[in-house]
Amino acid sequence: MNCVKTTEEIIGIRKLLKAQNKKVVFTNGVFDILHAGHVDYLDKAKELGDVLIVGINSDASVKRIKGELRPVVPQHERAFIVSSLKPVDYATIFEEDTPFNIISLLIPDVLVKGADWSKDKIVGADVVESNGGSVETIKFVNQTSTTNIIKTVTEKYKDNV
Repeated sequence: MNCVKTTEEIIGIRKLLKAQNKKVVFTNGVFDILHAGHVDYLDKAKELGDVLIVGINSDASVKRIKGELRPVVPQHERAFIVSSLKPVDYATIFEEDTPFNIISLLIPDVLVKGADWSKDKIVGADVVESNGGSVETIKFVNQTSTTNIIKTVTEKYKDNV
């Protein structure tokens, strides 16, 4: 089953889930080189509702946000990998630099970001809260990041490539 959906498909799915009184959780990110921190975060996000939808930044938006050398993994592969994880029900790719448009279209019941974001800086929080939803942050259990993984690999193997 392909759980990577277009924006239009995910909006239709959201409408069905709302009619079924399912609590929909939304989070987003680049998810470039998947690591244990990502998986832990998604597990905890799923615990906040019935269905977890993950927005994945497109390659173009990642380049604008993180620089020309990113992403390492192309968007369709990142979306496939994330959507294949046990806690994730659906993934969708968005083109903008922020998930504001997709959040405004989906209006999830719960919007989740990492605890490194203060609630007043979470994009779409106002939309979710003004529609009766909640905004939650999840504390990271480790400080693993894709940026740190790339740095470690490049430093460790720079003389062997």
